[in-house]
Amino acid sequence: MVEAAPSLRQLPSVDRVLRQPDVATLIEKHGRVETTQAVRETLAALREEMRPGAVVDDTIITSAVLARLDARAKPRLRPLFNLTGTVLHTNLGRAILAEEAVKAATSAMREAVSLEFDLASGRRGERDDHVRALVCELTGAEDATLVNNNAAAVLLALNTFAHGREAIVSRGELIEIGGAFRMPEIMARAGARLCEVGTTNRTHPRDYADAMNPETGLILKVHTSNYRIEGFTAEVGARDLAKLARQHHVPFVNDLGSGTLVDLSRFGLRKEPTVRESVEEGADLVTFSGDKLLGGPQAGFIIGRKDLIAAINRNPMKRALRVDKMRLAACEATLRLYRDPDRLAQRLPTMRFLARSMEDIRQQALRLAPALAEIMGGSAVVEAAPCASQIGSGALPLDTIPSFGLVIRPKGSGQAVEALSAAFRRLPWPVIGRVAEGALVFDLRCLEDESLFQRNLASLRDEIAS
Repeated sequence: MVEAAPSLRQLPSVDRVLRQPDVATLIEKHGRVETTQAVRETLAALREEMRPGAVVDDTIITSAVLARLDARAKPRLRPLFNLTGTVLHTNLGRAILAEEAVKAATSAMREAVSLEFDLASGRRGERDDHVRALVCELTGAEDATLVNNNAAAVLLALNTFAHGREAIVSRGELIEIGGAFRMPEIMARAGARLCEVGTTNRTHPRDYADAMNPETGLILKVHTSNYRIEGFTAEVGARDLAKLARQHHVPFVNDLGSGTLVDLSRFGLRKEPTVRESVEEGADLVTFSGDKLLGGPQAGFIIGRKDLIAAINRNPMKRALRVDKMRLAACEATLRLYRDPDRLAQRLPTMRFLARSMEDIRQQALRLAPALAEIMGGSAVVEAAPCASQIGSGALPLDTIPSFGLVIRPKGSGQAVEALSAAFRRLPWPVIGRVAEGALVFDLRCLEDESLFQRNLASLRDEIAS
C-alpha cells in the first residue's frame, strides 16, 4: 500500500479549519454554509495542486478561503466605465438613468406603493394610470400603455390585431435587431401571417394596396433605425399608409424602435422622427423603447387610439409582459423631465452625453493623458486624440459625433493590445474601450466622474506588472 505524501497528510480536516479564529470571523460575514463550502473547495484544490514536500500552514489555507469567499461574493452585474464611444451600448445596459428616476425607483423598492390602488376611490387601480396622462401629454396620443420592452410592444400589437391574419410590411423593413432577433420571427410568434410587399430597396403605394384583402389584420411600418438603404430607393410614407389603412378599416402600426420625444437636431444630430410626429401623421398605434433615445429604463410604449389600446389591455398576454413597480416609477420620473425641454440636456444623462461639446471632452483628455502615461511607464505610448462617437442601440447607425479620447499604443507583440484591454477589464471598476488599428481607444464622451476614474487607475500598475 502506497502512503500519501507527507505534505498531503499535513492538510487539516474541514472541521479543524472551521475552528480557526480567523475563519470564525468569515463565518460571521458569509455564513456557515457558504464558508464550509469554500473550505472544502480550498482543501480539494490544495490536494490537486500541492507539490511533493510542500508545506501548507493554517495562514495559507485561511487566506485561500478568504479569497474564494470574496470571489464568490462579488456581484456578476458590475458597474463600469463605458468608454467605447457608443452612448447607448446594448451590452453595457443602454441608458443611464437620471437621478430623479433613480430616486423614484429606490423609493418604490423601499416602500409599499399605490401600484394598482386608486387612492381617490380606495378601489383597485391600473398600473398604466401612473404614466398614461403624462405620455399622452408629451405625444398627443389618445391613450397609452407600456410593457417590458419594444419587442414585446410589437408582439402584443401583432397578437391583438393580426393573430391568424395577415400583417402587411415592406420587405425593406424586415429588420433584425440585437441578438439575431428578427421581425418575421416576432410576427410568427404573435400568430400573424407575414405578407411582404415591394422589394428590398423600393416599395410603392400600389404594393400595399394590391396586398389588401379580407384577411388583412394590420399594416406595419418599421423604422429602419439600425441601417440605411441608399441609392435607388423608394418607400411609402406614414401619412399614405395611414390613409390606406383607414380606407380598409384596419389599424396602421408604426414601430419607431428607438423612439424620441424631442427633435435631436437641437443637439446637433440628424433629425429622427419623433413620437408626436408619428401620431400627427395618422398612425393608429405607435410603439417605441424606453431605454434608448428616451433615456429611461427598459420598457416598451404603445400609444394611439383609445379603442385599440383598450383591446391591447384586454389581451391576456399583456399581464405576462407588464412592467414592475421599480421600472414604472423610473419611467414616470424620466417622462416628467420632458416637461422642461430646455433643461433636458442637463438632467437626462443620455441627452447630456449627446450634447457634450468636443472641446469639453478634449480638455478632459488632455488632463488624463499625462497621468495614464505615467502609470504605463515605458510599456505604451499614450496620447490625447480626436475620435468619433455614435448613439448606439440602432439609432442613426451611419452618423457619428466628433469626440476626443485617449489612444494607448502598447509596445511588444501583436497580443499586447488585447492583454492591455484585459488588464483594464480587471480593474475594480472595469474600463471598457475599443481596439482599433493596433491601439486601445478610450472615447471620453461618457466619462463624467473623472476623479473616480483616476483613483481606479491606481490599480493598473499591479495589473500591468502581473
